[in-house]
Amino acid sequence: MKSLGQIFSGGARQFGMVFALLALVLAFQVWTGGKVLTSTNMQNIINGNSYVLILAIGMVLVIIAGHIDLSVGSVAAVTGIIVALAIRDWGFPWWAGILLGLGVGAVIGAWQGFLVAYVGIPGFITTLAGMMLFRGANQAIGQSNTIPVPDEIQYLGAGYLPEWGPGTGLNNSTLLLGVVAIAALVWRESRRRASERRLGAEPVPMWAVVTRVAILSLVIVGLTYVFGSGRVGTSFPVAGVILLVLALVYAFVSNRTITGRHVYAVGGNRAAAALSGVNIKRTNFFVMLNMSVLASLAGIVFIGRSTASGPFDGTNWELDAIAAVFIGGAAVSGGVGTVVGSIIGGLVMAVLNNGLQLMGVGSDSTQMIKGLVLLAAVAFDVYNKTQGRPSIIGLLLQNRRRQTLLEGGTADPAVPDAPAPEPATRS
Repeated sequence: MKSLGQIFSGGARQFGMVFALLALVLAFQVWTGGKVLTSTNMQNIINGNSYVLILAIGMVLVIIAGHIDLSVGSVAAVTGIIVALAIRDWGFPWWAGILLGLGVGAVIGAWQGFLVAYVGIPGFITTLAGMMLFRGANQAIGQSNTIPVPDEIQYLGAGYLPEWGPGTGLNNSTLLLGVVAIAALVWRESRRRASERRLGAEPVPMWAVVTRVAILSLVIVGLTYVFGSGRVGTSFPVAGVILLVLALVYAFVSNRTITGRHVYAVGGNRAAAALSGVNIKRTNFFVMLNMSVLASLAGIVFIGRSTASGPFDGTNWELDAIAAVFIGGAAVSGGVGTVVGSIIGGLVMAVLNNGLQLMGVGSDSTQMIKGLVLLAAVAFDVYNKTQGRPSIIGLLLQNRRRQTLLEGGTADPAVPDAPAPEPATRS
């Protein structure tokens, strides 16, 4: 275990969710006779679930701040119908239709954020009303019709990275993406080791660093091969690239910016955050606004995948996004959660759903199994907290906090190993 701890900088337990995801993939690979780890199936998993993962990125910030958003599916649906109509009937070029859709999401998010942050209506009630309001608006605006979208929008939701250059046996765009990912991994490890030397901290043994980089690089190489070796015309999905960019941006925002630390502080201890000078209203407004913008983006990606916007788009999307966040380790009470954890949680649900379908399990049994997985994940975290042990996400954040301190950052005040300070006075 000590060796594993050195390799993974803090112990293998903190990678429990990642290991669970890999174990699930390998188990279904065996149970389905090798149907999971094929190029077509892996591409379908990303394309078919990218919108849920985009929603999970925004939802985790909402839940960390101590709120919930039930309107995301309806916001995505009304955005999708507006974008489709704007391009087909209102003379908008495709790029202007996308900007219009994101603008609609921003307006909706600003309205709901104002009600939550400045009027004081609970987020649950505000977004429950929004769920009904925008569901009806979607059907009224589109008159319950299906509206097709142009090829450019379809490319965002169902397209693949292009082919170029000499023949290598793999899609060169996907190959380049894999090379960039490995280079970024090596650069990150070099930077962390340089930070350890600069601060005089005891560095992780070089053999452990090399082993960690080698393992992660092998995973990247495997994924590059799977996504890049499919049938001609396919490669890594464009929706997956959008998701990767969003994950990097929001992981940075949540971990390395004042705004991100304020979100954790508000969810972890509202009173302490106020006494520390955090603008609680502005933080709550931001998370609600951001959620609706991402919901709009998810809606645009989805109509591209389905080639049209329809009256039943977005149904129950909020439940999938919330499940992904909680399986990823977020706390129901707020203050705890990560972007990466939520994406992993969403991938667990996606692989579970995909694997059960490949095995021929009915939709009724699939829903029950997914519900039990969600319940087990939350129960595991709750049990660990009652026993005085950190949750899965707490274990992940312990290592992130140490790394942040080594790189000269500031640790989140609301993670389990660094709780926010209590107010100086109590009523």
